[in-house]
Amino acid sequence: MNQMTRKFPKITEEGLDDLRKRVGVKIEKTVEPWCYEATRDNIRHYAHGIGDDNPLWCDPDYAKGTKYGDVIALPSFLFATSRIISGYVGGLPGVHAMWSGANWNWHKVIPRNTEFRTEAYLKDLVEHDTRFAGKAIQQIYHVDFYDAKSGDLLADADSWCFRTDRDQARENGTKYTEAKEKGRRVYTQDELDEYNKYYENEEIRGAETRYWDDVSVGDELPTMVKGPMTATGFIAYAQGWGGLYIRANKLAWQLQQKHPSAGIKNRFGIPDCPERVHWEEEFALEVGAPGAYDYGPERTSWLTHQMTNWMGDDGFLRQAKCQVRRHNPEGDIILIHGSVSRKFEEDGRALLEIEQRAEQQDGELSALGSAIVELPKR
Repeated sequence: MNQMTRKFPKITEEGLDDLRKRVGVKIEKTVEPWCYEATRDNIRHYAHGIGDDNPLWCDPDYAKGTKYGDVIALPSFLFATSRIISGYVGGLPGVHAMWSGANWNWHKVIPRNTEFRTEAYLKDLVEHDTRFAGKAIQQIYHVDFYDAKSGDLLADADSWCFRTDRDQARENGTKYTEAKEKGRRVYTQDELDEYNKYYENEEIRGAETRYWDDVSVGDELPTMVKGPMTATGFIAYAQGWGGLYIRANKLAWQLQQKHPSAGIKNRFGIPDCPERVHWEEEFALEVGAPGAYDYGPERTSWLTHQMTNWMGDDGFLRQAKCQVRRHNPEGDIILIHGSVSRKFEEDGRALLEIEQRAEQQDGELSALGSAIVELPKR
């Protein structure tokens, strides 16, 4: 079959009726998480997957000198402890799912070797009309993250995917018409050198305490760069995060036996996972994307990376919100900007609200975010 003419399953009222019955019902059985524990290696692999080399997560010798006494998990590590928060959606088999955002609340620091238990349920279904694929269903899940031994609530979050008709997105979607006509960006070495200066100058605040008293509304955070996007970079993230459907040999076959829609035939006639939109250009174009593109949880983790670099070892990220607004295909470079929008005290905590905006190299909006950070007072 010519893959560009094959037809995919569509959103149906019957499928939506089945999903509506699941709203508010605790999910008892789902695929196991990538990480049950915050081991030294698991933490480091996740951090490196987003390009974060903060020694508070990655260097036990450094971390021994902090108030924590050992490495701790970066806030976004929790994406690796639940497939549900990361986009493993139920219902509407064969209908494309695009992870599109999350609202996080963290309640406690996550020490090394913490074991996790999670509880999740489908929170809501919202219908939208989109430029990408016409009718789309926003499928929102809520997940609570607990310390499996103490029972303490470590964090909670809502995350959502948009379910879209692949055929509609490919054939009639208008979101990426201009981008496809323009073609993919090719950089000169001089252009790359300009972006690489952001990496050269990236500051990890670390042990130099940032005090709430010294921050003012309007202060700008250092711009953080991610990219240029490559399939290698997307796979590096999957190594730390675990992916949703990446399986090999017998385990891939078992998954496809249980969920036939998780095995979409490639150009060799071999069933392969839908997740390959992140490294296989040909398949990404089939679902209406402008090319192989980054992961949504990855992008959210980039925004929290900017926050943890800025706040230092003594800060605590209490809340983070992210809305993914477009695909970041191979070749894109993302610049994350942030500024302090509010300074306040609540329940004895000294807090700052930060607004974030991520744009690609041509100024197109990639993601919007915000965060609330707690800092020590002098």
